[in-house]
Amino acid sequence: MHRVHLASDLHLGAPNASDSRERELRFIAWLEDAAQGKGRAAAGPATEIHLVGDVFDFWFEYKHAVPKGGVRLLGAIARVADSGIPIHYHAGNHDLWTFGYFEQELGVKMHREPIVREYDGLRCMIGHGDGIGPGDAGYKRLKRIFTSSFLQSAYQLIHPDIGIPLASYFSRNSRARKGHLDSQVGRPEDEWIWQFCKEQLTHEAIDCFIFGHRHLPLDLEVPGASGNTAGRYINLGDWIQHFTSVRIEEGVAHLDRP
Repeated sequence: MHRVHLASDLHLGAPNASDSRERELRFIAWLEDAAQGKGRAAAGPATEIHLVGDVFDFWFEYKHAVPKGGVRLLGAIARVADSGIPIHYHAGNHDLWTFGYFEQELGVKMHREPIVREYDGLRCMIGHGDGIGPGDAGYKRLKRIFTSSFLQSAYQLIHPDIGIPLASYFSRNSRARKGHLDSQVGRPEDEWIWQFCKEQLTHEAIDCFIFGHRHLPLDLEVPGASGNTAGRYINLGDWIQHFTSVRIEEGVAHLDRP
């Protein structure tokens, strides 16, 4: 039987060192509970763990340097992976500039596009959720630029003492400008990720879509072509305000709140 635990959007490093450290320790406790079968994982140790993007508020790897901070979480991820529990890391829009460090040093499996997995009969699609569905054309254009190998190589020429603080500044400002939208929810039809899920069901059978990025815990039904419920869209929320996660046990997905 699979016991899968998922969380996203810790944004480690924001808004300041003290608040970030407090959240980091709380997230580590969740991660270690999942590995040991405690807390939300009381049914037993995880058979698989997914960190579904934006774990760091900013991440950019140089050939011989990585951003300062987060060492306690990095160590915890490595310990859990070394214990034999597979950890899947889904690149988000704030930590997409990873070039092998997580895989080589931490032993995680990196994903850059949504993946499909089946757990005891529950067919799931898992991904960060940025840039999918209709709308947000501006970000989609930016993502194409940010994932350009030419731009990434050029940015690596900037000294880390300049490049990392500069990019961190823009990352914080971007989230500050749009953060007020995270708490707003209207009709399901207004949710871009929900619309993506609905469209996906027209050509692929998925029981449960699990995404992050939205910073708002959501558990919504998704209709099929006939109008009947054909799947669920669960958003993982975040570890800034909500501290929510998802666990899959006995083929059922649960949205857990503290």
